[in-house]
Amino acid sequence: MAARSFVLWLHGLGDSGPANEPIKTLFTSPEFRNTKWSFPSAPSNPVTCNHGAVMPSWFDIHEIPVTANSPKDESGVLKAVQNVHAMIDKEVAAGTDPNNVFVCGFSQGGALTLASVLLYPKKLGGGAVFSGWVPFNSSLIERFPPDAKKTPILWSHGIADGTVSFEVGQAGPPFLEQAGVSCEFKAYPGLGHSISKEELSYLESWIKTRLQSSS
Repeated sequence: MAARSFVLWLHGLGDSGPANEPIKTLFTSPEFRNTKWSFPSAPSNPVTCNHGAVMPSWFDIHEIPVTANSPKDESGVLKAVQNVHAMIDKEVAAGTDPNNVFVCGFSQGGALTLASVLLYPKKLGGGAVFSGWVPFNSSLIERFPPDAKKTPILWSHGIADGTVSFEVGQAGPPFLEQAGVSCEFKAYPGLGHSISKEELSYLESWIKTRLQSSS
């Protein structure tokens, strides 16, 4: 019997949760029969890189393209993390094993995925970052709970990404490994700032191998 699992998908800047729901139709393996999917929408906030225009945004982004030296809205990220943790807590309280909770996100949602997973008090099934970046300073590493560091991370990035530079993506895994977090990095040649079916197909198999079967 497929174990009860939870996949939380965090969209990118200016997008919405419902617009991303078709993603779940690609996960056809029987292991996903008892999976609850959640596609929340970010609150509307003014965004600095878009001249203060108000749009769905998990936290502020100061500049696009995002580079290694881009300023970070750490307080905004931490506030958004609390909201994500509340969604996970609710699902765990309803009976889902934290080891079967997977947080995934694209771009700004990928950056939030990383922060949410690494600041959660328990080990989760995994965190998957697509075209994301590290949205906090290295001083925050000291706040990672020991169990959170055991959560595996999958990082996928298009080499042709002009919005969140590939170099920013590449810098993620060494930064995480320094903090004691294991991270698998997958580079996709020719892929710009978007998600491919190839990436999602790999995500499906990556989650499948980490699902704990129900005893």
